[in-house]
Amino acid sequence: MKATRSVVWFKRDLRIHDHAPLGAALFHADALALFIIEPEWLQSPECDASHVDFALGCLKELRVNLAERNMPLLVRVGSAVEVLSELLSMVPFTHLLSHEETGPDWSYTRDKSVANWCASRQIVWQEFTQTGVVRRLGSRQGWAGRWQARMSAPLCTLDKAFTAAVTLSQPDLPTVASLGLVPHKRTLQPSGEKAALRTLESFLQERGRNYRKAISSPLSAENGCSRLSPYLAFGALSMRAVHHASERTIAHTPDRAMAFALRGFTGRLRWHCHFMQKLEDEPEIEFRNFARVCDGLRENEFNDAYFSAWCTGRTGYPMVDACMRSLVATGWLNFRMRAMLVSFASYHLWLHWRQTGLFLARQFLDFEPGIHWSQMQMQSGTTGINTLRIYSPTKQARDHDPQGLFIRQWVPELARVPLSFLVEPWRMDSIEQRLSGCAIGVDYPAPIVEDKAATKAAKDRMYGLRKSSRAREEAQEVQERHGSRKSGLPPSGSRRKAPPQRATKPSPKTTPPPSQQEDLFTWSSVSNP
Repeated sequence: MKATRSVVWFKRDLRIHDHAPLGAALFHADALALFIIEPEWLQSPECDASHVDFALGCLKELRVNLAERNMPLLVRVGSAVEVLSELLSMVPFTHLLSHEETGPDWSYTRDKSVANWCASRQIVWQEFTQTGVVRRLGSRQGWAGRWQARMSAPLCTLDKAFTAAVTLSQPDLPTVASLGLVPHKRTLQPSGEKAALRTLESFLQERGRNYRKAISSPLSAENGCSRLSPYLAFGALSMRAVHHASERTIAHTPDRAMAFALRGFTGRLRWHCHFMQKLEDEPEIEFRNFARVCDGLRENEFNDAYFSAWCTGRTGYPMVDACMRSLVATGWLNFRMRAMLVSFASYHLWLHWRQTGLFLARQFLDFEPGIHWSQMQMQSGTTGINTLRIYSPTKQARDHDPQGLFIRQWVPELARVPLSFLVEPWRMDSIEQRLSGCAIGVDYPAPIVEDKAATKAAKDRMYGLRKSSRAREEAQEVQERHGSRKSGLPPSGSRRKAPPQRATKPSPKTTPPPSQQEDLFTWSSVSNP
């Protein structure tokens, strides 16, 4: 039999455990690993230096873990086809092994180029699934059952070391600065697979106990959410490993309260992939409305001054501003507050989701394209099928920051404002403003829009649009293609009942290998569960 050499192409799967391409590489005579820092990624409008920094931290640990198993990890900077061509000239290989990816448009374009390159050189490109997303899905019927089957399958293990037959120079990893990016100032979660496993263990053993209650407030959610979202987004942890560990804990814990809390969490794992599937089935939703009847609704009225105020946390609404400032500083925010930020931008400020979505993508360390763009549209009302959720920024503050701790932390201008005025500081008279050291319009902005008037105007336009026959017909089509089915997913809007397309992108030819639920999405939950 002809000897084969494989290259394991790491992308958003920066781990060694439950890694099917690594397992497949054991069947080849020798193998090496490759990660490509692509200019297309660095220059994409969704990329931020914090994303690159987190990935580099994962790569540092991954290189050590692979070296212990006799596999070198090459990290190269350049376009994928160029890097692969150079590698092929240095180390001829017969197989390229990688995971499937449901990414933004630039990664899809890249994959098509790599597929053509492999075909022209008779290199077999094998792609493996790592989530519940199904390529070329014909119908949503039975999707949850397929998800369950994938997640219940045994984890992929490496039962032996690789044959060390390749020796290539492995220069030090680049830095954010050497890649031409402006270093970020965020305080990020620790990167790497070890940190991911520690975070999972702490959640399943203790932190998850109050999961159902903790996920709504930005104060309690910081610790009460799983905080696994960046590890899932970069693949430092596999969805299947999280599913296995969660089910094992639920089955063996004598603590019924903990089991009940974790059952709420496991349902959101399904929703994580459910939303990613939408981008897989219809890639265009990254750029255009699910419901085309919404085309031009906000695009033609974009207010740059409102956008700037929203991005900088200077809208005059304390809860909105505190959430935005917290997100910009840390790269993380719980789902309810993310939804409020998008709702406020979309309805109160009437901003189009594409521009606001790109800004948020750069802020979220856990940016997951499929979840992100599906959620941006759902929260802005352009799916045509979801209930319009227009959040009151004052109600959210009273409900989820009743003592004003979060607002005072992130909006220090309001530190001395009495609690009775903290949610609506513009109601203070001149004497109260002087006593609190906060002059509205000087130290802290007055509201850039009036809450009730802006909300009414948005509702009138959105509900008026939805009454049209075209909107109703289109909603039926969207529901048929993307809506969930009665098949095990948590019922929309329920937080207590736990459950026991990206337009089909043509996938490279491969050879088989030997809700809307809170705190679910990479947005916050498992992408922030």
